[in-house]
Amino acid sequence: MNEITPNNSNGKPYSVEINEDELRKRVDPLSFDVLRKAATETAFTGEYTDIETIGVYRCKACSAELFRSETKFHSGCGWPSFYAPTEKDAVELIEDRSLFPRVRTEVRCAACGSHLGHVFTGEGYAVPTDQRWCINSVALVLEAKK
Repeated sequence: MNEITPNNSNGKPYSVEINEDELRKRVDPLSFDVLRKAATETAFTGEYTDIETIGVYRCKACSAELFRSETKFHSGCGWPSFYAPTEKDAVELIEDRSLFPRVRTEVRCAACGSHLGHVFTGEGYAVPTDQRWCINSVALVLEAKK
């Protein structure tokens, strides 16, 4: 697994610093492993995989806004899928070679550096961006629209 570094891909500290001990107290063990050790929840087990609630998906570690329900779609992959983040700079993209020789693109929260999942391009989904942002449910908190 990729350990999360204290600096972003530009070598600068993240704007939101999360104390590891405090985060461990606030989230369940699986969420911690995903957010800080780049683990992955088991497919089709996540709370948000098939949910259609309207709202905003935030980082479970720092509450930064990451995705909106309007960009969520059912990809059948077993994890919540979105076709775009709320803002391009809401996420950080990192080359992931942990499944070498396969190269993937890891998605992290740009504010705190927490691992969220991966983004895939060119899979033929009928979405505006031709991208599938495959995100772990345990890395997110859904703020439902009232």
